[in-house]
Amino acid sequence: MYFGTSMIKLAPEGYPFILGFFGLTILVGLFSPVGALLPFVLTLFMAYFFRDPERTVPEGENIFVAPADGRVILIQNVFEERFLKSEAVEVSIFMSPLNVHVNRAPSDGVVESVVHTSGKFLSAFKHEASLQNENIAMLLNTKYGRVLVRQVAGFLARRAVCRVKAGDLLRKGERYGIIKFSSRLDIYLPQNTQIRVKLGDRVKAGETVIGEMPSGK
Repeated sequence: MYFGTSMIKLAPEGYPFILGFFGLTILVGLFSPVGALLPFVLTLFMAYFFRDPERTVPEGENIFVAPADGRVILIQNVFEERFLKSEAVEVSIFMSPLNVHVNRAPSDGVVESVVHTSGKFLSAFKHEASLQNENIAMLLNTKYGRVLVRQVAGFLARRAVCRVKAGDLLRKGERYGIIKFSSRLDIYLPQNTQIRVKLGDRVKAGETVIGEMPSGK
């Protein structure tokens, strides 16, 4: 799809929404050109929302990149008891409806497991949403230890999509899933990771360095 003079890649999960509203625009337009304005605007919004721009992945084996676009809303040391069963550094990123919602791998690694958990649909920025909301957890074995990435559904985002399965190899910055509409993504990094972002920072998936392993580790 073209916007101005640039070609914009779209996430495949967006085509049903884009084509659906485009078809509705044509149908309504046959009877009321004015009434077709709303579905036409929604068609443009869906195309904008499901955009999937290319990213420049930074070099360096010992760095972790942001798995999602958005704003950093939480950084804390935790004991992750369900998957990692160890101490970790949790970084949470909130995605508004205006952010790109395609998720990317934080580092090279092999997918150990992908687990879907049903739950609530609380507002994604709330602390309790991290564990109580519908989510998909992906456990990634990396050179520096196991990393957990959890796609969390929000009040509007009722559907997360994980495109990978156990055994798949992911490269740092590679696309692996998407969350539809405003949502949240939690990442759990090894305990000795040096965090390179702070609360309130805006990050880009596959591009912003959020953490770095100490030299020699």
